[in-house]
Amino acid sequence: MSLQHGRYTTSVPATAAEGWTLERITPPSRLFGANGLRTGPDGRIYVAQVSGSTISAIDVDTGVVEIITSKGGDIVAPDDLVFDDAGNLYATEITEGRVSMLAPNGTTRVVYGDIPVANPIAFRQGRLIAGECRMGGRIMELDRDGGAPRMIATDLPMPNAMDVGPDGKLYFPVMGANEIWRISLDGGAPEVVARDLGVPDSVKFDAQGFIVSTQVASGQVLRIDPRNGDRTVLATIAPGLDNVTFVGERIFVSSISGQVNEILGGGALRSVVPDGFNWPLGLAMLEDGELFVADGPYCYFVKPGEERQVAGMLFTPGCPGYVRGAAASGPGEVTVTTANGQVARWRPAAMESEILSDGYDRLYGVAVAPGGGVVVAEAGGGRVLAIQSGQAEVLASGLDEPMGVAIGADGTVYISESGAGRVVKTAGGRAETVVDGLKEPQGVLVRGSLLYVVDALAKDLVEYDLASGARRTIASGLPVGAPAGVTPKFLGPIGNMSGPMGPFAGITARADGTLYVSGDAEGSVLAIRVSG
Repeated sequence: MSLQHGRYTTSVPATAAEGWTLERITPPSRLFGANGLRTGPDGRIYVAQVSGSTISAIDVDTGVVEIITSKGGDIVAPDDLVFDDAGNLYATEITEGRVSMLAPNGTTRVVYGDIPVANPIAFRQGRLIAGECRMGGRIMELDRDGGAPRMIATDLPMPNAMDVGPDGKLYFPVMGANEIWRISLDGGAPEVVARDLGVPDSVKFDAQGFIVSTQVASGQVLRIDPRNGDRTVLATIAPGLDNVTFVGERIFVSSISGQVNEILGGGALRSVVPDGFNWPLGLAMLEDGELFVADGPYCYFVKPGEERQVAGMLFTPGCPGYVRGAAASGPGEVTVTTANGQVARWRPAAMESEILSDGYDRLYGVAVAPGGGVVVAEAGGGRVLAIQSGQAEVLASGLDEPMGVAIGADGTVYISESGAGRVVKTAGGRAETVVDGLKEPQGVLVRGSLLYVVDALAKDLVEYDLASGARRTIASGLPVGAPAGVTPKFLGPIGNMSGPMGPFAGITARADGTLYVSGDAEGSVLAIRVSG
């Protein structure tokens, strides 16, 4: 594997077979989203990235990104991070419910492993403090030698990235209350510092002793006087802001979408790392020619040659949640699967959605039949189900990690069975093999008599003629799946906010036959079409 702009890509460049062309319609992303931020002893900004199980370091002047811990390593789904006086890095691992330490020599160890939805972390004068970003969350001082923690506060409504103020008290945003609180490090009753905000998700102190806080819902960065709660807006960026750090008196903020910006005077911004994709995941072609891209916490509309537009994100009214699979189901409408095990119909422009069915275990692909019925792949349950008028019918069960689904013109349902390395079709409640010998098939698409499947492990796009049985690879070296030699760690649920997260190399097509594939390894969307 090789390093490209801060994310891993395949060592062999993506290529199309003779008679086909391949291009990226969105550039590769440099981060797997951007969550916790902290300035390191070397003056670089360190960025925790939950989706990519990665910690990166950014030179704020050159923009060069270096991966410090990577996918498949000991640290899984890092959400926030802090350094101690010896240069040890401590990271909260939100899906693992633990805090781990990375020493300067590269060794790691778990500091504490019973902290569900581990997120905020701070260090001051030898004291390591961590918390849980969940309803009923706790904040505790950890024993760096592995002893029992000391509770500072309990039953908090979603505390997030925190800092110790000049007065020695701990200040933290309380997302569930839309307020900022403070508390003595020795415990006691918390005090409200500021209320009626834009859903604060980080608090850090600048050199003048003022709070700088990102607002995840409003997209504002606020400067708040801790004495009276008075505030000024430093910048308005976009919903999804996550964290803040300082290099000297310079202010840098991150966003879940992957951008890192420096805030200049008068609300101006300097891009350090531009927006990108966390993955992306499912794709759907809408009637107006817009490409819908599901990217977990964010979803986008993309038109070739134009700037992508946000369709919605976790804090947008009507957003159904963390989106995986997607299929067009009407003008301006998509039917999606979510990490919370739901199937939903979503109209982003109207900011409304409705749940069609729920209670599933790791849903991925979704397809919509001509009559409006919906077919979904439930990877965790090993099933494919048809949903109509709120009722679910099992079409096939006992499958090994079904991920992609497609419906042929005759109504036949095709399924990529990722764990078995094949594509099957349903027939009489059974699964019959259509294509085998694949390594890890994910997204699947049927156009006429041709079936297309993305093999994430082989990094190929395979075309199969359902009529003749002819098979060929039309693109190879695709930036999909994990880098060669890397076995990604499973990303579990985040409390009751999101179910398990995982990659899914989706595929869709335009009416002219152009195929679109999610380049989840590098954070791009690729177009593959017949030459000429």
